[in-house]
Amino acid sequence: MSLGTGTSQRSASPLYSGTALSINSRSRNLDDDISVKKDKGYRRYASGVERVLSQFETALEEWADYISFLGRLHKALKSRPCFIIFTDSLQALQAKPSIHTEIPHKALVAKRLSQCLNPVLPSGVHQKTLDVYAYIFASLGSDNLSKDLSLYLPGLAPVLSFASLSVKPTVLTLFEKHILKVDSRSLRPASKAIILSLLPGLEEESSEEFERTLSLLEKLKETLQTDEQGYNQDQRSSGQQYFWQCLFLASITNPSRRSGALAYLIRNLPRLGPFSRLEDSSTKSNGQTVRESKTVKLSPEVEAVTSPDPGLLIRCFCAGLRDEQLLIQRGFLDLLVTHIPLHSTVFSKQVAYEDLVVLVAAASSVVARRDMSLNRRLWSWFLGPEPQAEAIDHLPVSEKSPKVSSPGNEGLDLQSAYFERYGLKPLVSSIIKSLTSESSNASERARPLKVCTSLMDRWEIGGLVVPQIFSPAIRSVWRYQDIAPSRESYAEVLRSANVFFDGVESNLIWTEIYKIITISLDAEDFNADKSHDLLELVLFMTTKFNLKEEEMLVVHIPVTCLILLIRVQIYLKTLHLVNVKKSMGVAHIGLRIVNRLIDLIPDRAFIAEPTAHDMESSKDKEFFTFKDHELLARTEHFYAEDQGNLDLTSQPFSSHYLGSLMLSKAIILVSSALQSSQQSMCTETMLAILDTLIRKVPSSKSASPDLIAFRASLSEPAETNTSLGSTREFSSIACKISVLEIMCTAPTLLRHEIWVPKDLVRQLIPTLITALWPSLSPSQPKYNVEAVRYVWRLQSISPDQQLVESTLASLLIASIESSDSQIDKIEGARRFSILWTHSPLASAGTQSRRSSVVQVKKTPVQQEFKSQRELSALERPLLLLLDALEEPYSELFLFVASWLQSLPNLDVILDLLIGRLQNLKLFAELWFVRSNDDDRHNISVSDEGDDLELCMYYLRIISHLISYSATNAWEALTSPSSYAQDHSSLSMQVLLTKTCIKLLGQRFQGDAEMSRITFQVNKVALSLIRQFLLGPSSTMILELEIELPLIEELISSVDRADTSSQVPLMEVLLIVLKGRFPGGKVSQSTAHRRITSRDTIGLSSSLSVSTDKSDQKANQHSPPSLPAKLMQCLTLGLTSRNSRPVLESWIRFLDHCLPLYEDNVFQVLLPLVECLCNTLGSVFKSLRAVFEEQQISFSETLEPTLGFLLNGLEQSLATAHDRLMAGEIISTPIKSPEVQQSFFGNMVSGVFTSDTNRSRTMTANNRLTVLLCFKDSIRICYGIWSWGEWGNGVQLRDPSASASFNYTTLRLRNRTRRIFEHLFAAEALESLETLIELWCKSNTEPSLAQPSAVFNLINVLDGSRPRNAMPAMFNAIYSRTNPSVLDPVRKSTLTSNLSDMDLSAFLVEYVRSLDDDAMDEIWNDCMTFLRDVLANPMPHRQMLARLVEFTGILGQKVDNTNFGEQRKMRRELGDLFVRLLTATLTIKPLGFSHEASQASSVERLVPDQVSSRRSFDNRISAGLDGIVPVLAVIIPDLSKILVDTDRITATATLISTQVLSPTFRSKAFPENLTRHTLDLLMAFTSMAEASKSWKKDATEAFSHPRFFASPPYLAEDGWLPILRQLALADKDRMPDLISRLPAPTGAGLVFGVGASSTRLEADRKTQLNLRRIASLILAVTNDTFVASLPSLQEKLVELMNATTASSPSSITRAEVYMVIRALVLKTSTVHLSSYWPTINSELYDMLSSAYPVETQETPDAACLLQACKLLDILLTLGLDDFQMQEWLFITDTTDAVYRPANCRSTALVDGLAEGLDFSGDGSQSYTNGLISTAHDGKRKPLLTATVTKDVPKEEMMGKVLRPFFRQLSIYAFESTYGMEAADWKACVDDLILDLFDDSTLV
Repeated sequence: MSLGTGTSQRSASPLYSGTALSINSRSRNLDDDISVKKDKGYRRYASGVERVLSQFETALEEWADYISFLGRLHKALKSRPCFIIFTDSLQALQAKPSIHTEIPHKALVAKRLSQCLNPVLPSGVHQKTLDVYAYIFASLGSDNLSKDLSLYLPGLAPVLSFASLSVKPTVLTLFEKHILKVDSRSLRPASKAIILSLLPGLEEESSEEFERTLSLLEKLKETLQTDEQGYNQDQRSSGQQYFWQCLFLASITNPSRRSGALAYLIRNLPRLGPFSRLEDSSTKSNGQTVRESKTVKLSPEVEAVTSPDPGLLIRCFCAGLRDEQLLIQRGFLDLLVTHIPLHSTVFSKQVAYEDLVVLVAAASSVVARRDMSLNRRLWSWFLGPEPQAEAIDHLPVSEKSPKVSSPGNEGLDLQSAYFERYGLKPLVSSIIKSLTSESSNASERARPLKVCTSLMDRWEIGGLVVPQIFSPAIRSVWRYQDIAPSRESYAEVLRSANVFFDGVESNLIWTEIYKIITISLDAEDFNADKSHDLLELVLFMTTKFNLKEEEMLVVHIPVTCLILLIRVQIYLKTLHLVNVKKSMGVAHIGLRIVNRLIDLIPDRAFIAEPTAHDMESSKDKEFFTFKDHELLARTEHFYAEDQGNLDLTSQPFSSHYLGSLMLSKAIILVSSALQSSQQSMCTETMLAILDTLIRKVPSSKSASPDLIAFRASLSEPAETNTSLGSTREFSSIACKISVLEIMCTAPTLLRHEIWVPKDLVRQLIPTLITALWPSLSPSQPKYNVEAVRYVWRLQSISPDQQLVESTLASLLIASIESSDSQIDKIEGARRFSILWTHSPLASAGTQSRRSSVVQVKKTPVQQEFKSQRELSALERPLLLLLDALEEPYSELFLFVASWLQSLPNLDVILDLLIGRLQNLKLFAELWFVRSNDDDRHNISVSDEGDDLELCMYYLRIISHLISYSATNAWEALTSPSSYAQDHSSLSMQVLLTKTCIKLLGQRFQGDAEMSRITFQVNKVALSLIRQFLLGPSSTMILELEIELPLIEELISSVDRADTSSQVPLMEVLLIVLKGRFPGGKVSQSTAHRRITSRDTIGLSSSLSVSTDKSDQKANQHSPPSLPAKLMQCLTLGLTSRNSRPVLESWIRFLDHCLPLYEDNVFQVLLPLVECLCNTLGSVFKSLRAVFEEQQISFSETLEPTLGFLLNGLEQSLATAHDRLMAGEIISTPIKSPEVQQSFFGNMVSGVFTSDTNRSRTMTANNRLTVLLCFKDSIRICYGIWSWGEWGNGVQLRDPSASASFNYTTLRLRNRTRRIFEHLFAAEALESLETLIELWCKSNTEPSLAQPSAVFNLINVLDGSRPRNAMPAMFNAIYSRTNPSVLDPVRKSTLTSNLSDMDLSAFLVEYVRSLDDDAMDEIWNDCMTFLRDVLANPMPHRQMLARLVEFTGILGQKVDNTNFGEQRKMRRELGDLFVRLLTATLTIKPLGFSHEASQASSVERLVPDQVSSRRSFDNRISAGLDGIVPVLAVIIPDLSKILVDTDRITATATLISTQVLSPTFRSKAFPENLTRHTLDLLMAFTSMAEASKSWKKDATEAFSHPRFFASPPYLAEDGWLPILRQLALADKDRMPDLISRLPAPTGAGLVFGVGASSTRLEADRKTQLNLRRIASLILAVTNDTFVASLPSLQEKLVELMNATTASSPSSITRAEVYMVIRALVLKTSTVHLSSYWPTINSELYDMLSSAYPVETQETPDAACLLQACKLLDILLTLGLDDFQMQEWLFITDTTDAVYRPANCRSTALVDGLAEGLDFSGDGSQSYTNGLISTAHDGKRKPLLTATVTKDVPKEEMMGKVLRPFFRQLSIYAFESTYGMEAADWKACVDDLILDLFDDSTLV
């Protein structure tokens, strides 16, 4: 048979033959009967019918034409003549009347008649059509109609659903008189279709057709039971069963006809179970339903409904119960109550338990509608029929509640027992199954919770269900928080869970919590992971749900807390050593739960005094003597046996004793934590629990034994001989201090004394401070801040004010005097310095001098009290420390001096000393004598001696402070003193000066000792006055020629680690050097101090030319050179660990030595900076190791060392840069006198006029040296600055040290930030280039910080503000693209390995990171830069695309600010953007396709990757610098850049002409296509100004012959949205495509010249147009092209008639099937009614052609595959109209699984499967089945792209189609049986893959 003849007769072969099976039931063979065709009358008769049929395609326009056509057809059919039959037996002519005449062209007649039954046609046409049907059926008779039923039934099947009232009786008559009279063998395959066709007649019970339709269904049932030849008795008895199964299938698959099925079930469904519980034959054993041995014989009616499988009955009810219509749900619930009660024998004997669970789940889901009518019916089904009196009497005694006293209550109890016996288990199983679903959909996860909430409306149900599903329900919500797609989804589920939780009884909730706690903390059966999850679940419940009911707060929460405390205590005793960390984690969660619950307990839950009932209870009195297991047994009885119900029993413990028990167990827990180092994780939570309980539980009159033992554990001394600052030791000390503070801060004095007496506090505080003392060591900074805080907490609870002070003083004295080692001697001083630094007093002193810091306001009383307590605790230790200044050059002295210099609050110390002076009796009398000279009297000698010694002591300390802390001392002395008395405005310096003057003038009488003391006092006073006089303006000059020995000795002192001699040596050496070398002269304004990080230095102060250097005389003789070993000495002192204690002195020494080198400083700069950077890196690495908890101990102080080294680095760079600037000014050539305007103009005039080139070369070399040092410094400083927040790796593994970590990192960041400020002020361009280089390397070097850290650093620096950074970036770009346009001073030295692309990428990201308000600063520079680029764009051609993006970002940011409202500026920006875009597209017009091709290859490696900004930058750095990705980002905001509409239109046209059109017209299309190109095109669709341009480009691409060669992953997210916009914008697109479809023609092609090429060209064009039509249909929303459906159908029908020789040929049918698939997916079935006859006929003919018949032409593999895919998708979607035609193709009834014996399927696909299996040599061939997609609850097609991929055409039948034919019927039935919903997206995705597969095109 030719595939091109659409109207030809379909092939057939003998019935039940081996090659072509049951398809032949259509009996096409009779049309070809030789005996009939020989008759002339029959041929004339067939010709007349054919002439009438040919008029259908051309003559039908109006509905009257249809009636006319039908009349002519009816008349032609009536004209059948008698015909002659030649019989072989008689060999004679025999004339017979045409009683059994066959209808000629019956397939086409049936097709035209079905088309005339289109729902859009009027009822008159329908009536006329039915008349023709009636005539045909009468002519055929029942036997022939049985054979041709597959032809005529599909057209009649849907009529009753849309027929008018006048037509319906005719339809029913046809079924009654003709269709239902055919034999049962022919009706059996079509039973489901017939039922579906009749069910619409049952939708209205009051209609006239209702009873008649019921009788027809009954007649169908009877017909299926009719005995015929070939069927045995068992098959006849199964006819009724088969009818019911078909009815159930029809109800399941067709929701539109479900109401009719319900009506039939109400009338005819037999009752499937007994109605009395006494009739039930099942008993219960251990909660399981056990069948009795006696078999209950079911009635034939029940057997018919439930055989062969009751699963369809269950699923029929499930589908009805889940229907969207309320009435249908109500009807099925009524059926459940009246016909299928839960105690039905069917459920216990036949229905599988899983099916019962499914039914119960569907029934319980109706409660979600919150409709009382549904709920009432559901309760009736669950609780059973109303109990009768005799039923109550027969109720077993065990099932009667002892509390039931009335018949009414007995009935309720009986109903509850009924539900518990029959419905509880399946209902619980169904709910748990829903709760354990892994779906992420919020509504699906919330549905079972809502069901549970509604079930609690009936206590008989909820009271039994909720205990079993409570834990799974909460667990479901808990797990959902990890997979929820959004916060809103999780919030929705949590709301439903809260409603459910609030409805559950309190005793039930806490009983479940008790069970979870018992299981999780079972030490015998321990599973750390399981216990952890269970306790996390309990913690989740305590934090997310409402626990504030009175019963919870007063009873359950306290009892649960006690249980947890006991369980955790037992658990910790038996701690599993296999995995201590996990075990402690479990205990920690348990304690967190206790802490959370205790906070909820109100004070009223603990009664202060025991009640009379409590006093009478002997058990309560013995609670404290109970063992833990006895207490647990008491709680277990309360929850496990009594279910925590207070109505049945009392609470296990009285309120008074319950609080005491909890407090006792908390004390025991804390005590165990103090003794065990493994419990440090839980200590903080334990303390919080203890603190809360102490404040809430009323106090007792005496201390308990546990408290007494606890006090003893606190008194045990802490071990301090282990490693300092270890976590174990510090945690124990912290715990003790916290416990002591909790006890001392008890609410009342009485409780305070009970918990901890004052004597015990006085004993504990010194012990604890002694234990804290090692943690203050600066060598272990891990707990410095925390230790200081604990000291002040002890001070706050100390009963004696001097207790902490004396303890600290004792520790300091012991440290100084008890050790012989110098390092150990200063360890105590170091610890005290840490205590002072982190004390609030020190912080207050610092903040008082910083005006920019916002201070916390306190009342004067609070500030005075706090300051007095702090000062009193630190005063005596401070004086002890200052005594070290009396021993110069000792280790302790050096440390104290260094510490004083670093103090920001020296004024506190000076004020303290002045106060001590003023408090002396000597000063009081002295001031009195001076004010009254006439009445002067003598002072007592004994008092004078003591006061003079104290006065000398205090003055000496002040002198030492000024000597060894000059910078801070002079600053502090300028502040006013609080002891100035009436001289309130006097500063400390003035006050001390006056005091010294008074002392000098005073003469004291006495012995020699008194004179010596007086002399010493005067000496000190004179020294102090001299210091004041020589203060800031002093200059120290010593001229000694001993520099070489001093250098040697200094080196030697470093080698032998003699730090006490290093400082004086350096001082002497420095004096000598300054006196010996003229370069050592410095101005008086800076000689007294060094530059440190504490100074407030301007941006140009430290890194600019000093004014004092300009005073040097040019004509002086050359000074002697510095010793060569000086630099060796400096590097040794800076790097050696032996010099670390005096490192600051070395830095000062370096600071004074570097200016002495003058021009030779460049020769020593590189090794010096390298030395400093290496040392910085080593010390910084050590500091990181400390905080990363690596077991490394350092004797040095790391953080101050870093500060000193950074100071040295900064000073070295500043000195070198100053010298470089001075040299460049001198070497600058002077062109004319007018140019000499600088300060150095007169000095450098005429200098170095000779040998200029050599001077310039030297200057350039010097600059390169300095800049290389700058780069090294920036790298090391950047690593330190980014450590705290942006560093990679683990910075802090111990959260308890977070305060110290934050403090350290903050100080380092502030220090390095100042260095960055100075570097940027000196060399902004080179510094910025170095940071950009670090930014570029941050992706590849894991040691560097995140790239965003660079932007954060630049944005916080004053020297790199946008107005400074932007010109520097532009200069960096110019230096690489066009350096000739730059002045020499603006050029980069190109020391950084950066390209112009790197710089442009950084420029774009930097501008994107700026605030919108920063545009005001950079606007002019950016505009100038862009204008310069446009003036000469060729040097910048590689980065023009980036500059376009840069301009676009400027426009977006300007649009967000008021700055951008100036129209002139916006117009200027738009003009620059257009010119820059034009230049970009002009310079690189041919690169797009090549670049895009590369980009395409990159993207195809990862097709689903969404390009982030980082990946975009990576691609640009790899060379993909195309303009398309940039434009795709900019175009959406083009209106912000180009304000004028005309300019936007012109730009869109430019982009279209230069970018999109070349891409789409390229020979490489679509390989050159990228996602960015489609994003660009899609962005244009939202712009009204670009509508003309983008439509042209989209149309051009869509019309490209290779459009469907585009990658499929670009189709759904790329092309389809564009096509959707194109279809909306161009309404004529679809009609135009339809008009391009040609009708097949055959004239002149068979033997014409070029016939083959012409046919191929026509085939390809038709295929492309059909695919375009299908793509448009997929792209738009549903039913968009409804108006074009008739014209499209006409074209499709024409193409279906194509043959292999026509043009276009039948090869285009594959695309026709694709269009039909698209229509099915995107068009409502109501609009496809006219398509079904065509689809049915065409699909049947195409599949029939696959039969292995030798005389038949083999169909094209692609066309056959697409036909199978069309059938697959129709079956997958389960469309209502197609369900009445399914039986033609597959077995859609239970025969697919339960096929009767000796009965073969009549379905086309099943026949194909058997025919293909037995093809060839007659032996059956076995092939593997299709691998179906993994089920996710949705029905997917069998034939997907993954199945057919890479299968050759010649193997398609054997590998794909044959398994498909074999599996299709069973797969369809199993999908229906599983009630799977269709996966529409999978169908669409598969169609897209087929459309965008150009390999199937001609």
